Formats: sequence, structure tokens, C-alpha cells
Amino acid sequence: MALNVLAFTFGIMALFSAMLWIYYALQKDGSGFLLITINAVGCFIETIYIILFITYANKKARISTLKVLGLLNFLGFAAIILVCELLTKKSNREKVLGGICVGFSVCVFAAPLSIMRVVIRTKSVEFMPFSLSLFLTLSAITWLFYGLAIKDFYVALPNILGAFLGAVQMILYIIFKYYKAPKVDDTEKPKTVQDHSIDMVKLASTTPVSGDMTVHPQTHAGDLEGQMEKKVTNQIQT
Repeated sequence: MALNVLAFTFGIMALFSAMLWIYYALQKDGSGFLLITINAVGCFIETIYIILFITYANKKARISTLKVLGLLNFLGFAAIILVCELLTKKSNREKVLGGICVGFSVCVFAAPLSIMRVVIRTKSVEFMPFSLSLFLTLSAITWLFYGLAIKDFYVALPNILGAFLGAVQMILYIIFKYYKAPKVDDTEKPKTVQDHSIDMVKLASTTPVSGDMTVHPQTHAGDLEGQMEKKVTNQIQT
């Protein structure tokens, strides 16, 4: 469940970041065509993902998804547009938007840190496919060189972090893909109660019963007096 929420949060943040980059590219004078096209495709894919999540999620998750989507991707994006259009000048607008885009791009790249923590804790790469880490790394490296080529600091900066985190993910995948937990030797297992249990029935059946035990008759007081009188009589006669 926690991983599903994490994936949903990543989708929301990725959609919001793509929307911001489109708005940032529109502020550039004819040099933002690639940014517009790639982020438009990203918006389309993330929208499909969010629609599928809302369709098949339970009622509680669906409501929370719609709340976050409305607050961040609609109200938040509208607030940023209003602030940039009304409170910033044309010359400074690109810098302000660039800083905002870098901040949210870093959040998107940092989202897989939770997955990396799960991999380290469980020592399993089930939730971190190698192909995803590979292509994220290649994408970050490509956009890094593109940002350096066009001398756009805001495009290049977040992709430095993306390339680094992608490389770390692939290293973790290689380490834990072939990780084998140490086996416990059977000879060292503690003995159980069953190993020391005593068969009481068998013990009872093999216990010998003594047949030499005799019960001596109880001596009464009247018999004892008779024996004493008989003994005294014999002594007088002798």
C-alpha cells in the first residue's frame, strides 16, 4: 500500500513538473521547442497514469488523489502563473520560473530515494527495475548535456542530481540482485521439546512390578497380652 501511494505521489509531482517546464519554455524566445514537446508527452503519459490510478483505486484513495491533484496541479499551478504574470517583469520571469522548475525537478528526482531505502532494508530489487533506473539515468545525462549546450543553467542543474541518483540506483540493483542471505546450518538448530520428550506410556509399560512384597498381618493388643502370659507361665514352670 505504501509503495502504491509513493508511485501515485511521484506521478502527481512528475505531472506538475512537466506543466511548469512547458510554462518555462514558453517564456524563452524560440529556444524552448524541445522542452515543450518532451514535457507535453510527459503530461500526456502522467495524465493517463493518474486516470488509471483513480479508476481502480478504492474510495478513500480516490478522494485523496483528487484533493492533491486539485490543490497542486490546478490551484498551485494557477497561483504560480498569476504570481509570475502579475508580480514579475518579463526580464525576470524566466529566472523566477527557472528556479521554481529546478526545485520541483529535484523533488521528482529525489522521489526514488524511498525506493532505494526499501531495497536496502529488504535486500530485494523487486520494486526497482533496472531498466527504469537505466533510462532515467540516460535521460538525465542527455538533458544535462543539452542544458550545457544551450547554456541553460536551469535545465542542466537538476539533471546532475538525476544522473547521480540514477547511477546509485543501478549500483544498488547490481549489489542486491545477486545478494544471497546466509544459510542456517541444520546442525546448529536448537533442539526442540519433541527431541527430549519422554514416552510415558512406554515407560509405564516397561516398569517391573515386584511380586515379593508381602503384607504382614497387623498385631492386635489382645494377642500381645496372651503371648506375654504364656511366656511368664513357661518361666515359672522351669
